[in-house]
Amino acid sequence: MAMKIRLARGGSKKRPFYRIVAADSRMPRDGRFIEKLGTYNPLLPKDSEDRVKMDIERIQHWLAQGAQPTDRISRMLEAAGVIEKKQRANLKKAEPGKKAQERAAAKAEKAAAAAEEAAAE
Repeated sequence: MAMKIRLARGGSKKRPFYRIVAADSRMPRDGRFIEKLGTYNPLLPKDSEDRVKMDIERIQHWLAQGAQPTDRISRMLEAAGVIEKKQRANLKKAEPGKKAQERAAAKAEKAAAAAEEAAAE
């Protein structure tokens, strides 16, 4: 049985509240789970201690049994110091594409040439 430690959503519309659960990976997100391991309330401020509550001993037990945490849960566990930080892909989303970089380089070249001409005169 492939086990996951993941979030199960609760709460009403636009008022999310999540349970941290150990569940079979084949079960639906909000469906059957084996054990409740904690809670996560994203509406609370980030520095609030009630935002994320976890039963660390039970989470370590499930990790020892081979349960795989989801990305969001692994980030919470890293913040709590339960697991070591993973090296994640450093996406370069803010970098412009190839053509935009070429245009910017051409524009900079043109500006430098114009500045040289002005300095020579």
